[in-house]
Amino acid sequence: MSSVSGNRRRVRRWLGRGVAGVLGVVVFGVGATPAYAESVRQRQWHLTSLHAEEIWQHSTGEGMTVALIGTGVKEVPELAGRLLPGVDFPGAGTAGDEDGGTVAASVVAGTGKGPGGRASAYGVAPGARILPLNISDGLTGSGGLADQERAVDAGLPPALRYAADSDARIILVSVELPILGYDASPEVREAVAYAMGKGKLVLAGVGDGVVDEPVVTTPAGLPGVVGVTALDRALDRVQRSGVGDDVDLAAPGADIVSACAGGTGLCRTDGTRVAAAVAAGSAAVVWAAHPDWTRNQVLRVLLNTVAGPDDGAVRNDSIGYGAVRPLRALKTPGDPGPADVFPFDDYAQTPATPTPPATSGSGAPPSSAPPSGASAGPGTGGHSTGFWIALGVSAAGLLCLAVGTPLLVAELRRGKAGATRTGGPGPGPGPGPEGHAPTGPVPAGRR
Repeated sequence: MSSVSGNRRRVRRWLGRGVAGVLGVVVFGVGATPAYAESVRQRQWHLTSLHAEEIWQHSTGEGMTVALIGTGVKEVPELAGRLLPGVDFPGAGTAGDEDGGTVAASVVAGTGKGPGGRASAYGVAPGARILPLNISDGLTGSGGLADQERAVDAGLPPALRYAADSDARIILVSVELPILGYDASPEVREAVAYAMGKGKLVLAGVGDGVVDEPVVTTPAGLPGVVGVTALDRALDRVQRSGVGDDVDLAAPGADIVSACAGGTGLCRTDGTRVAAAVAAGSAAVVWAAHPDWTRNQVLRVLLNTVAGPDDGAVRNDSIGYGAVRPLRALKTPGDPGPADVFPFDDYAQTPATPTPPATSGSGAPPSSAPPSGASAGPGTGGHSTGFWIALGVSAAGLLCLAVGTPLLVAELRRGKAGATRTGGPGPGPGPGPEGHAPTGPVPAGRR
């Protein structure tokens, strides 16, 4: 991983003026927006920065389905009509962050309609639908890092394969394996490769570390997965975000106001997982506008229209190729390039391993019954021999970290939750080290 010490370039305000003048405009045929709704929408600085209202004049993501692998999605009013029947995989219902999946779903596809039809928080792609695939995040309040790894590793592979066999074109992984230096199990790697072979666009946050130069976490660091980092209100990289050559895109990921369950019905969330949700919503509106494009072409256009590093480099290890600009991708997408060539050189495109045929149906799961490894309710699941061998090796290494591990566990649990209830806006985080401005087309090649 390349060092970025002392690299503190500021982000230019590449997104231009806001859209405060059109906040009262009817978007989905609702009456005049009340003052309460204006205040909610105004708190969603990330949508203002992306020029959301202008984006929705071109595309709302209608017809697109995002498979969300997370901790479960609750049926909040803002997601009414947006949720497909979910599927539980091993560990579902045991997550420490019970609202994380709901937040991610709302950031992607929130309709802006709150309780009683009152206008509320929007998602980037309010016309898209969400397929919830539920696993554990391992943050159960007991056990160590190895237990967290084991919990996520049980549900992630079957959920990825299920998403690959569904009609969802985009897979958003909203759970990660934060162990520093963790080498993904063969099951996780094979499941990611399977989804890639099916032509899916897979996105994940690069992680929110606890060291000066945090590594990129799994699955964002795996070949083909688009790793997304977080930007704050000043459009600087959030300092705790993962850094490395597997960082591909940047998106707003600090002080993000969205719908969630309980309390006021709104949450303010920080972290790369919510940034990945913003990027997934951006991909959804672009793909909906060009449904004949392949995953490779959608990703290439997103890359070619980013706001890149301000030093003229094609990419760097802090913000990747740069910050997503879905409006520019919609208005001036340029040449999407070849349909069968993946934009990054870390992934050699190969066909997926054959599996039983899936039924078709407008983004719905491939069958009414969960696949092998999935369940209609929470479960614990099992692991292959390879997993236990890998776990044994990891355990041996962790013995060397016995003194430092408790502190790291505590810090991770504090930093991972990210979402807090909100009834109003609060101060954003301080400026981060990276800056970016518009750049030219991104050539093939990730590094």
